[in-house]
Amino acid sequence: MLNGIWLSFFIAAFAASLWQWLVGGDSEVFARLVQSLFDMAKVSVDIILVLLGTMTLWLGFLSIAEKAGLIRLLGRVLDPLFCRLMPEVPRGHPAMGLISMNFAANILGLDNAATPIGIKAMHSLQSLNPSSETASNAQILFLVLNTSSLTLLPVTIFMYRAQQGAADPTLVFLPILLATTASSLAGLLAVALMQRLKLWQPVVLAYLLAAALALGLLITTLAGMSAQALAAASTLVGNLTLFSIVMMFLVVGALRGVRVYDAFIEGAKEGLSFTITLLPYLIAMLVAVGVLRASGVLDAGLGGIRWIVEGFGWDTRFVDALPTAFVKPLSGSGARAMMIETMDTFGVDSFPGLLAATMQGSTETTFYVLAVYFGAVGITRIRHGLGCALVADLAGVTTAIAVCYWFFG
Repeated sequence: MLNGIWLSFFIAAFAASLWQWLVGGDSEVFARLVQSLFDMAKVSVDIILVLLGTMTLWLGFLSIAEKAGLIRLLGRVLDPLFCRLMPEVPRGHPAMGLISMNFAANILGLDNAATPIGIKAMHSLQSLNPSSETASNAQILFLVLNTSSLTLLPVTIFMYRAQQGAADPTLVFLPILLATTASSLAGLLAVALMQRLKLWQPVVLAYLLAAALALGLLITTLAGMSAQALAAASTLVGNLTLFSIVMMFLVVGALRGVRVYDAFIEGAKEGLSFTITLLPYLIAMLVAVGVLRASGVLDAGLGGIRWIVEGFGWDTRFVDALPTAFVKPLSGSGARAMMIETMDTFGVDSFPGLLAATMQGSTETTFYVLAVYFGAVGITRIRHGLGCALVADLAGVTTAIAVCYWFFG
């Protein structure tokens, strides 16, 4: 599937460029395509350089946690749930603890910590995978839940809204929370359908109910806070939690006789080798995304949607925010640029500006996550992974539109 999708990006870009040249008279279109190849290759290297330091740092700390037995201990918390959602993963396996830590980092918006932990978790799941190239059911579920965006405190979006002069930067907090919840639930249901998981089991329902109650309590607590208090609280909680985890690794490791410095160096060396293996996969995906954008395919799709919506006589205000939704599965930086462009054009507190911010926080960069997580373990046959991830993306975007009409329409 991935081979066909990757090839289709280039074919669509080339066909659109030929049309622009032969029909539209745009002789510069191929120059933009070629330039995008080099630009995206450079972006890939820049990402790898940033990821190199982050991976080295966090895999060093994770090595201490593993030797101290903390990863296995954390895994027991979610063992009752994931032994039913991931039946091929044995109880008490280290992957469970890593998955728990990855989800916790995502929920707190700690992307720099979530990525290396997630890659380590994918490697741990790969140790149970009978195939070296085909994704297992557990790996697909883990990937889809990551692409559905589990973040509950989207501080970076609040920051961009504040920079654009928003009266209340956190105005989109509840819409984003509802949209990302819908995307995560849709992703889980899509995978459950494909893998025939029994979500109605009492243990699974108990975990989901507990999560729903916790989410409701969080919404009730945070909804009454001012913008300044919410931003300050989210930043404090995230950073305090992160450094507390680091201290817990070090202190517990030392108390259990782990040579923490030596363990850190051992794990950090793994970070170097892990990161280098990602570069070919990342370049392959980003250059395909780059030519698709440079060819004007995304703009043409947007125009077609606007024409259809107008034909039905519907409100077309949401179409102005769709560039963010189109680009988000392909490029995080591109979607961020689209969001800011929409805010600049229509106003940060306009309906398109609010919807673009909500869409930005509703899902994750699907193709980037797919390239990094599966690329880290050499997976090339992704089975239903991409389809389920795109279902989650679609649920997040449509919920974002519905919720914004409800809140701001």
